[in-house]
Amino acid sequence: MRPLVKVGLVGAGYIGAFALASAVVTAYVAATSGPDRQNYGAMFAFGDDLLFLGVFGVAAVVPSGAALFFLRPYRSFWRVLSVTALVVATTAVAAFFDDLAWRGSDARSAANAWSALASLRILIAPLFALAFLLSAVMAPSQVVSKTSQCGAAAKTTSCVYSSCVRISTSSSPRANAQRVASSSV
Repeated sequence: MRPLVKVGLVGAGYIGAFALASAVVTAYVAATSGPDRQNYGAMFAFGDDLLFLGVFGVAAVVPSGAALFFLRPYRSFWRVLSVTALVVATTAVAAFFDDLAWRGSDARSAANAWSALASLRILIAPLFALAFLLSAVMAPSQVVSKTSQCGAAAKTTSCVYSSCVRISTSSSPRANAQRVASSSV
């Protein structure tokens, strides 16, 4: 197969994933339109963006797998990918610890500002984990496969643990009492 045909196949797959994600978000917006969507537009828009990213990420598995399959003979690509996987895994761990450190900081501190970025980083972690898992499956060598698995494990662990911390914090009676006390001041 010629390289131009390979690029065309992968590009068509990504266009299809984009179209599917757009259709799902359009259907979701139509199904949830109402006064709440008008009153809380920014929150709904953020949720719509997350839905788009999630659907696009899952739908893009097929063209991404095809691209990785076509790139198997290129060793330099896989070296760069394995280093990138380790760097992203390291930053996932750093974002996780930053998110934990934020819980004890003042609302106006620099740690709080960095933690806002860490929270966004953790929200997109499942997509990175999926990409690294896919690259681990398609990797031509054990070394690249292991580093991609390490990246996927770090991303998954940071996302799951942060989600558990957020759920337990938001539903604990102590956190609710602190929230009520701080809002009455």
